[in-house]
Amino acid sequence: MLRVLMFLVPLALSIYAFIDCISTKDEDIRHMPKPLWAILVLLFPLVGSISWIIAGKKRQPAGAGGSIGTAWSRGGRGGGRQQWVAPDDNPEFLKSLDEDKGKDKDDKPGDGERGGPSA
Repeated sequence: MLRVLMFLVPLALSIYAFIDCISTKDEDIRHMPKPLWAILVLLFPLVGSISWIIAGKKRQPAGAGGSIGTAWSRGGRGGGRQQWVAPDDNPEFLKSLDEDKGKDKDDKPGDGERGGPSA
């Protein structure tokens, strides 16, 4: 079992690093051009993969993100990933609920104004 892990872990690491390398935008790659990183990962799977993960790509910290004003906000720099904001943390969503509540009160007819049959 240990022999299999000694083969599968570096293989999985190199596959991950290679796919991450070729799918990364050119402006997010550091130190070398993308083709050189891909060749390094393929020729030296363990060293190349670890080098790519540590030094090859501009990484965004986990807590960093864009504005909180929208439910889906663009990341500030790096990968351009989207970050989800919960509705109860979203001021625009909460404001829209208040507006909807106000509309519901205005739209309801008064006691004597209903269109149904009267007795």
